[in-house]
Amino acid sequence: MEEVKNKQIVLNSYVNGFPKESDMLLNASATINLKLPEGSNAVLVKNLYLSCDPYLRIQMTKAQDSYFPPFALGSPIVGLGVAKVIDFGHSNFKKGDIVSGLTGWEEYSIITSTDFLRKIEDIDVPLSYYTGILGIAGITAYVGFYEICAPKKGEYVFVSAAAGAVGQLVGQFAKLSGCYVVGSAGTKEKVDLLKNKYGFDEAFNYKEEQDLKATLKRYFPNGIDIYFENVGGKILEAVLSNMRLKGRISVCGMISQYNLEQEEGVRNMFLLVTKSLRVQSFLVGDYYHMYPKYMEMIMPLIKQGNICYTEDIVEGLESAPAAFIGMFYGKNVGKQVVVVAHE
Repeated sequence: MEEVKNKQIVLNSYVNGFPKESDMLLNASATINLKLPEGSNAVLVKNLYLSCDPYLRIQMTKAQDSYFPPFALGSPIVGLGVAKVIDFGHSNFKKGDIVSGLTGWEEYSIITSTDFLRKIEDIDVPLSYYTGILGIAGITAYVGFYEICAPKKGEYVFVSAAAGAVGQLVGQFAKLSGCYVVGSAGTKEKVDLLKNKYGFDEAFNYKEEQDLKATLKRYFPNGIDIYFENVGGKILEAVLSNMRLKGRISVCGMISQYNLEQEEGVRNMFLLVTKSLRVQSFLVGDYYHMYPKYMEMIMPLIKQGNICYTEDIVEGLESAPAAFIGMFYGKNVGKQVVVVAHE
């Protein structure tokens, strides 16, 4: 068996508050055999692209009540990625296949649970897209907007964290549905992207606004029909005050709350009753059977140039911790991707 070096990013300590680079370490001394044991049903892959996603922060906390199990200290972080099959014991895959699914933050991974491992058939688009628009971020936006919110032409849509991996797609889906859409982001650069690249009707920098409730009233004088929730906290509170009767809120994430020791409360929850609002969170894994339907919709839009997608790409496995941490400070512009190796 050929044994080679296998650099890894491992969890060094459980995280309290905002993650630090010291919470994750580069293990440069790990090795791996590039041949699976006889009779194995696993798949051995060479990782090409890794996806940095905010939900991974939840798995960096030991004590939690979550559907995401915590990572083991000293073990590689596990997330979504794109990889090339090196060796296989599973009959669905062969050497040279390009696949997407859960993999380790390391150069090579042995994937024993292949339920969510998919062979990539269409390689006429950037492979990195399978970490985002053609991956979990894409189907998250699709399910959260179309299935949860059931948009109607002419409705008013607000998207928080609108320049992120999911938000940029939700806004474009809203425009394709004939809706009026406004997005919030944290820099002028991102606000300009929302209006000039993604086609949002309006956008604002939430960091420059003193009164978010008044800000939303200014952009939505008639109220909000659909809110795609990515942030939580003060923005959610301001949104509830501006929702229209029988509005819908799709709860995708609450990135503002992930690093707080004490989560922020929302003080106007009675508006859920008086406005007859529907608030629904969702786990995209429960809707993964819709992935083929999503691909049928999204692939032509990409190839025809009718939808845009922005990636923030960093090179090298060692860049992953800083890239991951930067998301919680709004440093990334678009989908954060780490290049581990070029095919």
